[in-house]
Amino acid sequence: MRKPRFVAVVALCSLVQVSAAAAAVKDKNKNDTKHSEAAAMFRQDMRKLWTDHVVWTRDYIIAALGDQPDATAALNRLMRNQDDIGRAVAKFYGDSAGQQLTSLLKDHIAIAGDLVKAAKAGDKAGQQQADGRWQQNAVQIAELLSKANPNWPRATLVDLMKKHLSTTTNEVVARLNRNWDEDVRAFDAVYDHILHMSDALADGIVAQFPSKFASRTIPATTR
Repeated sequence: MRKPRFVAVVALCSLVQVSAAAAAVKDKNKNDTKHSEAAAMFRQDMRKLWTDHVVWTRDYIIAALGDQPDATAALNRLMRNQDDIGRAVAKFYGDSAGQQLTSLLKDHIAIAGDLVKAAKAGDKAGQQQADGRWQQNAVQIAELLSKANPNWPRATLVDLMKKHLSTTTNEVVARLNRNWDEDVRAFDAVYDHILHMSDALADGIVAQFPSKFASRTIPATTR
């Protein structure tokens, strides 16, 4: 008579174990979903920052090459974007690293301005000099970032930064030559690449700091 009771107890224990396992899986899936949502939101925040970077660069290029009165306002807004990017990075790597990145990015913009002026004036020597400084600055940015995150290999970041420079140069040249169809294609290339670069940076941060993306609360970028 005890045998059925024993079987019932075993069955009940098995049911409890299965329920516990199912609950654990459910909790894990719930946490994974939160992690994915937080990471996706952070990715979008980073895309916003880097989209601003290329959009306001384009606005400045158009204004500067066309001698338009809004060139200074566009440049000021573009410089503010570098502060925004630096502050976003500082949330993970500290204020000093954020300030270093902002400083290098502002140099990146200032040199680009020199490049635009030289190209507009037909100053080939000045253009080459500015481009040399621009390339060096790109390597400095890549090195700063690669030292902060093992998920960002130096060579990969150098390639990403140099592609950013080359696509932007194509944009300037097309605009300068008044080749409007090529100008549009050039900006499409600029935009596609900056999204790729932004995603690589965001994914590297998520991989390095998984605990910061374990809930819906994530560091917000400065708008």
